Amino acid sequence: MGHLKQTSKRVAVATLFGAVIFVSKTVLPSPVDKMFIAVHAVLLALGALLLRRMGATYIAVVGGILTALWRSALAPFTFGFALLYGLLVDGLFLVFRVNTKGGEVNTRMVVAIMTVSTALTGFLSYYVTVFPFGLFQQNPAFDAAILAGGILSGMVAGYLASAIWNKRLKHVRF
Repeated sequence: MGHLKQTSKRVAVATLFGAVIFVSKTVLPSPVDKMFIAVHAVLLALGALLLRRMGATYIAVVGGILTALWRSALAPFTFGFALLYGLLVDGLFLVFRVNTKGGEVNTRMVVAIMTVSTALTGFLSYYVTVFPFGLFQQNPAFDAAILAGGILSGMVAGYLASAIWNKRLKHVRF
């Protein structure tokens, strides 16, 4: 019975975080939403810390499905890049061995992981929608803003997620 309760908590957290991502993604139109994804990034980082293995991916899938349903014309892109983002976060947390078992996490490592994954996902999703498919017009100033926004959002998100974890959530276990 304990395993079922633990699984239910993981599903509830992933669903809640994914729903918040959906709301944050649908307030701003695409591609502007790619510059301001700090909320999305914080929740994925916290998901990777709280839910551990594949936590960010579960959350990204929920958010991606909801957002794809909302933006049906871009559904394959929306879901695909949400999935990529979650996998990148989880993969980098695994590769760089961000360990939560001892309590606090290394803030610099979380900031670096979130900066790389956020900037890469934002740039790739913008690049794919501009160049191969021509869904948006190329604009060098906007290209720079997307990249800068992704880097800044990733840095802020990594710092906030690390601070929230280290100060409030390090004792929470699912």
